[in-house]
Order: sequence, then structure tokens, then C-alpha cells
Amino acid sequence: MILLAAGLTGCSAATPVAPQPVSASSTVAVREGTAAPVPSSRATVAPQPASATGTVAVREGTAAPVPSSRATDSGTGVAGPPSVSSLSGAAASALGSLEVKGRAPKTGYSRAQFGQAWADVDRNGCDTRNDILARDLQNVTFKAGTHNCLVLTGDYLEPYTGAHVFFTRGQGTSAAVEIDHVVALSNAWQTGAQQMDPDTRLRYANDPLVLLAVDGPANQQKGDGDAATWLPANKAFRCSYIARQIAIKAKYHLWATAPEKDAMVRILSACPGQALPN
Repeated sequence: MILLAAGLTGCSAATPVAPQPVSASSTVAVREGTAAPVPSSRATVAPQPASATGTVAVREGTAAPVPSSRATDSGTGVAGPPSVSSLSGAAASALGSLEVKGRAPKTGYSRAQFGQAWADVDRNGCDTRNDILARDLQNVTFKAGTHNCLVLTGDYLEPYTGAHVFFTRGQGTSAAVEIDHVVALSNAWQTGAQQMDPDTRLRYANDPLVLLAVDGPANQQKGDGDAATWLPANKAFRCSYIARQIAIKAKYHLWATAPEKDAMVRILSACPGQALPN
């Protein structure tokens, strides 16, 4: 509330002056020799009731609160993530169907829980690591006599960093390109894979949907982080990355944590209509 105090003149005793009428400009006529009250450019404003959105009507001349299309975090006034229901596309729809709960304990996890590493589950004569290298790299060369299985060299635009990366098989060079489980095995173990039978876990660990050839150091930095704790430095790839994680979780009935889902929603809000990978 704004209160306008009446001006007081500090004059000595004198002949009383008759009350003066208020002029049209809201100033009061005073006797000669005394200071006139300074007119206010503000009008007195009565207390305003809170609106349905919790904002208060403000007096003329001040900025009105700008309504937000996002829900605010209770007690902070900070805009929260958009709702998944406000997003479009197959990725958003699949995200909305995922169960949300906390991570289970990591108790009992080991790489061995997912079977033999890079097993030839599709029976094409090549191990899974070489299958993914051959799929993701360009200008690929193979070791002679391996029926185009053992990848020797290749190059590509690496998705996590966006850099042009060259792969050369050999001690000290092969680790430059690693095969990443986009939803890490440890993460999967803590979000539903404990309940899978061994054959399903083996298929998961070697599923081309789950795997990408990526920059080795970036993959080590990621560890078993989810979308709430790690995202690719290459921002142009983030929508595709999140869509792949969602597709993996939907296919294998893995759940998401609440912070992870919020992070996914934030990324998808920048790519309306995002599709799921095949």
C-alpha cells in the first residue's frame, strides 16, 4: 500500500487562512510565503487481492509480473522443466510411458552378469565390437582373411565430441575409439536389469541399439552416468542421444529416476517431434 502524507508547513503563528478548495490537479492552494505541497505523480492504490496465479496486481507505472508457461518450483519461484505431456514426438511419448523411481542398489553387479563381452549373438561370424566399428566408421579397412570382420582402420565424425576421429587397431591406439553402452550396464543393473534373465542381459549387452562407437576419453568420463549427470559435449547430438536412451529403456523395461527424466524433458523441449532410433 502507498500512503500519501499531507504536507506540513513549519510557519509561525499568523492570521488564520481560510480553507482552500482542492484544484483540478490535486494541489492545495496556500498562502503566500509558504511552500506548496509537491503534487505526487502516483495515485493511492488500495491493497489488491492475490490473483488465481498467486501474483498481485501492481500499480500503474510498474512492471507487471510476466506469466510463465512452465510450472514453478514450490517455494522458490524458479521455473521448473516443461511437462513431458507438452512435448511432441515419439521420443517424448515413450519417455512419458517410462516408470519413474530411484536407482536400486548396485549390490551384485559385475560385467559378468551380462555374459561374455562382445559375444557373437547374431551368429554372423564377427564379434559385436567389430560389428559396431564396421557400422559406425567410414572408410573402413579389414584384416585380410577375416571375412570382413576384424576392423583395422577407419574414421568418422565422433558423436560425443563432434570431432573427426581416426581409428587404427593396435596396442595404444585402439582405445581411442570405444564401444559405449548408451545406457551403461551398471545403470541398467540398477534400473531393472537385475530382474532380467541371463539370456536377456546378454542380448542387452550386445544389442546394436544399445551400442555406439565413441571417443574413448569421453566414454571414460561418462562412466555409468545418466542424463542427469552426464551429456555429450557435442550439443548437436544431445537430442539423438537422449532419444536412444529412451528407446533402450522402453525396449528393455528399464525405469528412469526423477532427475534423469527431468533432464531428458529439458533436452527434448529443444527438439520437438524427436523420433526414436530404429
